[in-house]
Amino acid sequence: VQLQASGGGSVQTGDSLRLSCAVTGRTVSQYTVAWFRQAPGKEREFVAGIKRSGGSTYYADSVKGRFTISKDNAKNTVHLQMNSLKPEDTAVYLCAIDRDIIVSSMSLSREYDYWGQGTLVTVSS
Repeated sequence: VQLQASGGGSVQTGDSLRLSCAVTGRTVSQYTVAWFRQAPGKEREFVAGIKRSGGSTYYADSVKGRFTISKDNAKNTVHLQMNSLKPEDTAVYLCAIDRDIIVSSMSLSREYDYWGQGTLVTVSS
């Protein structure tokens, strides 16, 4: 199983980026997929998730209204559209998948079976 995250870069406050997580070895439509991020010296934190059943989406309060997670089942890829970026969004963004995670555990990184390597997002003021 491989998760390949891409799309990161250096942008300015207010700009947008779209991250992608290409999954091989598992079918994205059958898995819950989440994005986490980890800034230097900080703990890994949940950003957004999309359930395997029904496609319900969930967001951290800090990104709600600015970020959108979506699945492209045809390409077996998950995207994270990030708008109105802020300096505090600067972090390495990682995608993760799990088949049987429940909603109340979606924000817990330890619950995910597979992880990608991460892509760096830097937002300057």
